[in-house]
Amino acid sequence: MFDLDRWNEIWHALAKNKVRSLLTAFGVFWGIFMLIIMAGASNGLKNGIVEGVAKFATNSCFMWSNQTSEPYKGFKRGRYWNMDSDDLTYVLNNVPEIEYLSPKNFGSRMNGGPNTIRGFKNGSYNVKGDYPEYVKIDPYTVLMGRWINEMDILEKRKVCVIGQKVFEQMFDAKENPLGEYLKISGVYYQVVGVIKPETQININGRAEESIFLPFTTMQQTYNMGNMVHFLAITAKKGVPVSVVEEKVKALIKSRHSIAPTDTQALNSVNIEQQFQQISGLFLAIGMLTWIVGIGTLMAGVIGVSNIMLVIVKERTKEIGVQRALGASPRTIITQIMLESVSLTIVAGYTGLSLGVGLLELVNKILESRPATGDRAFFTHPEVSITVALASLLVLVLAGLFAGSIPAKRALLIKPIEALREE
Repeated sequence: MFDLDRWNEIWHALAKNKVRSLLTAFGVFWGIFMLIIMAGASNGLKNGIVEGVAKFATNSCFMWSNQTSEPYKGFKRGRYWNMDSDDLTYVLNNVPEIEYLSPKNFGSRMNGGPNTIRGFKNGSYNVKGDYPEYVKIDPYTVLMGRWINEMDILEKRKVCVIGQKVFEQMFDAKENPLGEYLKISGVYYQVVGVIKPETQININGRAEESIFLPFTTMQQTYNMGNMVHFLAITAKKGVPVSVVEEKVKALIKSRHSIAPTDTQALNSVNIEQQFQQISGLFLAIGMLTWIVGIGTLMAGVIGVSNIMLVIVKERTKEIGVQRALGASPRTIITQIMLESVSLTIVAGYTGLSLGVGLLELVNKILESRPATGDRAFFTHPEVSITVALASLLVLVLAGLFAGSIPAKRALLIKPIEALREE
């Protein structure tokens, strides 16, 4: 295996026609290079998505009302309706599997015009009414002050929490916004906190560009009565959120005289199912990456096998002499296989190294970008040590496969016929 003369012979055989050997090796190089690049790009996309939703409650679902699509109990189809605050108590009392239940209301942007004023500054932002529990479902980082608390809800305080972009546009950079007032849709609110989101999931607008009011304050101030626009729900540990989703839907439909079979009247999004679909998507992308990468690699391996067949044919007389001098079949097979594996591994390792190097370069470029507060959907393109080791294993197997056919061909050469070869 480590016979210096044998390795010199292998080098001489491959260097005899350098252009042919290089072109053949390029097929293997390109196959493993593309495999590493595609695997790294797939991981970069996955990392970007996962980092953007990693802290979001995966065992959650969201609900909102819509027009009915079926007549029921004397009501015509197409009826408009809304959930109300009494639904919250009723659902909590009858669905013990619920961990957190948080209602949410939305304000208008006054037909796209500015709805927020402070001195000579104004802006148009999303206005949302929330409960303290909502941050346990969709978490925020508090940059200054605090989030909405229970006393804000009970006393219907006129306070607000603003997103990072709202702070940057309505206040000077070094100014302390806490305790200052914003006029929001005609009503003054005191700023008690500044937040930025920890996820990329946006519900009725980006959190950075939103203003958050206590839910009860928003209901009273803007004459919403006991109306509820939106429900955010999480299930207790070990309970599929789909179980909670179906129970809550059935109870709310029953309270508002909606047909149990009406699938349009109460819309919902099951985040648990969405995450499962994303996981399945990345699994499929990973499988496709390996299929395409190995397919490209096999094309290069076939090229190696073909070049080895040509080399065997060119060395027919040489092999015949070796056989006549007593060289064993094992010696001939080992020599041909080593030539094939050597060409494959050198070309493949070069492609592996350059692929990993390019991914690292891209990662450095992404990390060097100035922080803008916006998370990227593509980050940390990398390949794991498992993928690298698997790639090396594929290279060795590919080299053995590429050399197996030429080796068998070499064994069929008869010494007498080979010596007659001109």
